[in-house]
Formats: sequence, C-alpha cells, structure tokens
Amino acid sequence: MRQALATSIESRATPEPGPTPRVRTATPADLDQLVALENAVFTSDRISRRSFRNLIGASSALILVVEDPACVSKDATEVLGYAALLFRRGTGLARLYSLAVAPQAAGRGIGRSLLDAAEAAAFDCDRILLRLEVREDNTRAIGLYRAAGYRPIGRYLDYYADHMPALRFEKTLRGSRPFETGVPYYEQTTDFTCGACCLMMAMARDLPDFELDPVMEIRLWREATTVFMMSGPGGCDPYGLAVTAYEFGLDAAIHVSHAGDLFLDSVRSVEKQKVMALAQEDFRRRAARYAIPVVVSPFSLDDLRRQIAAGGTAIVLVSGYQMFSKKVPHWVLVHGDDGRHLIVHDPWVADERGESIADAAYLPVPYETFDRMARFGKAGLRAAVMLSKRRS
Repeated sequence: MRQALATSIESRATPEPGPTPRVRTATPADLDQLVALENAVFTSDRISRRSFRNLIGASSALILVVEDPACVSKDATEVLGYAALLFRRGTGLARLYSLAVAPQAAGRGIGRSLLDAAEAAAFDCDRILLRLEVREDNTRAIGLYRAAGYRPIGRYLDYYADHMPALRFEKTLRGSRPFETGVPYYEQTTDFTCGACCLMMAMARDLPDFELDPVMEIRLWREATTVFMMSGPGGCDPYGLAVTAYEFGLDAAIHVSHAGDLFLDSVRSVEKQKVMALAQEDFRRRAARYAIPVVVSPFSLDDLRRQIAAGGTAIVLVSGYQMFSKKVPHWVLVHGDDGRHLIVHDPWVADERGESIADAAYLPVPYETFDRMARFGKAGLRAAVMLSKRRS
C-alpha cells in the first residue's frame, strides 16, 4: 500500500506553562482517539482504524502516544499526539511511519517529545538507523527533523495521494551513553583503503608516536592489499593486514572461515585472479614465518568480546550492503563493547548521503545486527584480524 508520513508540528505561538505531557505505548483503548486524531490532522493518506489496530498488536510495530496529564483519570485520557514505528525484521533499521500532533496541542513541544521517544524506542529495539518520509511541502516537519539531526537521503516523486513528492531522511541512533575507548577515528580518503584505515586507527592507539595521515594510509594499503579486487585498485586481505600489523609492532591473530585464496570470485579476469592468488600465498608464507596464529573457523561474537575485554581491537570484514547499500567487501574496526553493542569505527563516511564523521565513529552496533553483517559473499565469508599490543 502507499505509505505516508505527515506531521502537524507546533505553531510559533508561545506555549502556556503546564504539566509535562507523558509519552507511553498505545493500547487498544486508544483506538477511538487515534482515529479521531488522524482525521483531524490529515486530509489524505490516512491510517484506518483497522490498520491502527493491527499496528498496536504487531511485533514489528510500535505506536507511542502523548497523553495530556491534565486530563488523565482512571476513566479517560486525552491523546495529544502519536508516533508510529515500523521495524524491518533482520535489519538494524526502523522507520518512522507516521507522526501527528493534535491542532489544539500546537506549541507545546509534543512533536519533538514524540520524535525523541521514537528514537529511544528504536535504539532500545537494537536499531541503529531511523528513517522516515515527509511531504516535500511540510516545511515545519522538515525543520523539526533537520533540527533533530536527520540528513536527507532521497526523494520520491508522486508519493502521496495528491501526487506530492516525499523527501527521505535518516538518522544514526546512539542512545544516551557516551563511548570512549581511546582509539582515534580516521576517515578513509579513497574508495579502497578501508582496511588500511582500520589498521591505522588501531596502531594510533597502541604504537607510540604513530601518526594518522594519507601518506601512511596509502603505505599500509600497498603493504596489505591483494592488488586486484572488484573493479578498483584492490582491497586488503586479512593475512596482509595481520602481517603488516606484525611488522609495525603489534601482535596479530587471523580468524577466517575459509582456507585458501579469498575474494577470487570478485574478479573475472583469470590473470587478475592469478596475481591475487600469488599475493595471498606470499601473505600466508610470511604469516607462518612470523608464527601469527591462524584460526580457520568462523569467529563468534564471544571471540570479539573476549578480544575487546583483553584490551585489543579487531578489524572485521562486513558486507558493505549493510553499511552503505553497496555489495562490496568492507573492513571496520571493533574497539569497544557496552554489554549490548559492539562499538565500531567505520572509516567510510557517505558524504553523498549527508553523513559526517559523527555518523561513522563510535557507532554502537547491536550484537545480533553485527553478527548478520559480519560476512561477505554467497559463501558467507567471515574474516577478522585480532590486534593487541606486542607482548614483551
């Protein structure tokens, strides 16, 4: 069906002081007021009573309502606004399906309260991104979302019943707890140096006087790359990253789910495959010479958590599709653990999507979400390089 997000946002009038409205989860007892509010706020693309009932009872949805504390009693409440969230199964995404504020409640900050509550609820449900659509002519709603840190990610033509386009927005959710592990963040300056940048960030914390700069970024990439991967200059290999880390003074261990050559199916040229295979054989021989431990088995979340608990970091292969909607291998640095999330530095900042470093550094990724994204290709390759300070 056609889906809509339209909003009645506070007017510019100065609000009257009074009791603070309370946000809570909607129940079937709120159906009449939700339908009445929907009809009062929207002239088209309305959510039906049946749809509200289904959303309230669905495990993949959540409706939050704001009730007027001045009208709360044992027998009745007055709903001043609602926010409807949808959760896509198997992803770290939530969608703000609809947000509405009663006209008589304008100017009381209810729209922002609902938005804050929706973000907190999505984060508590282990979502790391909240997305929404809004009418292109709804300037007040757009202003609310921009002020709350949402970035534009697209535009849909002819989206609403009256043919009005919709703008798409997205926000990275972080919760209220700050994270600090002492690992500096570095944004990759090319499309292909994610692995080298992850290695740089780990070394910047654990090696004295190590400097982060583009010259070092390219040097580490040259020393750890397989030369050819996909159609670009080439990406880093787990053995290459481990060998390079060892040669710079860190201890390293390799976890890889598949033995032998990796990523060969990412290129069609037989000549390129031959060069990649030779480069990887060189890395494997050097890893054996340095006695770098190699575990040919998929790593687990427990493996990563133990590594972090011991004061180390881990460069982990993930699917770029989960991070920025491109089916390419991608490396991220895991460097923290808060008991529910792995804390990640993603060196890729999607500038074209309006992202900033704040969207890629200290990113809390729920355990289950990270476990799903930490694999690549049809064979589900899992690879990680565990790094730690050199033992004396």
